[in-house]
Amino acid sequence: MTKIDDVARLAGVSTATVSRALRGLPTVSAATRRRVLVAAEQLQYAVSPSASRLASGRTATVAVVVPRITRWFFGTVVEAVEETLNESGYDLLLYNLGGRERTRQRVLRAANLNKRVDAVMLVATPLRPAELAELTTLDLPGVTISSGSGVPGWPCVRIDDVAAARTATRHLLDLGHRRIAHISGDPDDELAFTAHLDRRRGYQEALRAAGVPLDASLDIESKLTVDGGNLAATELLARGEPPTAIFAACDEMAMGAIRALRDAGLRVPQDVSVIGIDDHELSGVLGLSTIAQPAAEQGRLAARILLDPLGGRALSEPVRRIVPAPGDTRPAGPASGPVILPTRLVVRDSTAPPRPD
Repeated sequence: MTKIDDVARLAGVSTATVSRALRGLPTVSAATRRRVLVAAEQLQYAVSPSASRLASGRTATVAVVVPRITRWFFGTVVEAVEETLNESGYDLLLYNLGGRERTRQRVLRAANLNKRVDAVMLVATPLRPAELAELTTLDLPGVTISSGSGVPGWPCVRIDDVAAARTATRHLLDLGHRRIAHISGDPDDELAFTAHLDRRRGYQEALRAAGVPLDASLDIESKLTVDGGNLAATELLARGEPPTAIFAACDEMAMGAIRALRDAGLRVPQDVSVIGIDDHELSGVLGLSTIAQPAAEQGRLAARILLDPLGGRALSEPVRRIVPAPGDTRPAGPASGPVILPTRLVVRDSTAPPRPD
């Protein structure tokens, strides 16, 4: 059986160089890597992943924690993360919390993650104080995606949820709407999301800037799902005079709201305009106006940030379109704190000027 020493002798390099070259690490020159690959092919040498990992003390695995994998945003992020990790020879170990308390308690413990993974990624997973204390004891690189609890020393990749909500609300205001409702996430939701809190703030800021008084009867909380949006819009209509427009905290809620409006005999957008945030894969099919966020790009960039300290290849590409968080005076970049990716307004068929009185 061919051994790594045989490849090293034929290529004229050390066994350590052979290992680095075959793993695609950036510390090996292109010429040396070619010599190693030719030697390995001539000798029909195949790397044993388990032996390589045992020798290096690494697992070549990244833990990715998500609240619920069946949601569009999380599934899109995880797919992009896995593709990026695989390109550099790393595996993804998925932890889907799914609203299960016992799963959460088991997963977010240092003893569970230590020596099992080389890095940790939290996707929209706010941490309780005890969980944060556990993770800070890990001597592992990490990164978070989307709003949630920060972990000291871990970069965060996300969008500016406040600015996205301001843009959505301002679009409705620019069309002439003044009676604008907001359907948002439930603070008691088992998944404990936080992005919708920033989105409510952006909605309120846009109304105040336009001189429109806040109306508590137009602000309803529900689950961030299609059914949640349906229930919220149904309750909104039961309160009396319907709004002329609805801003939903996510596209799935917006889809549910459209269904409730149509069930009530109201037309979208002739009677009520609707806008969301995400650019869900079905938004274009349904003609939903939205604020598009780069879900896949957040996953790719977060994976590249993790691969940098792990010696992966991904950060050989420049990090694109990064702007600092509002009020953050530190230099922008993966190691300097929040990495904010841009959003954009996508106008489709679900928004229009209000119907004349």
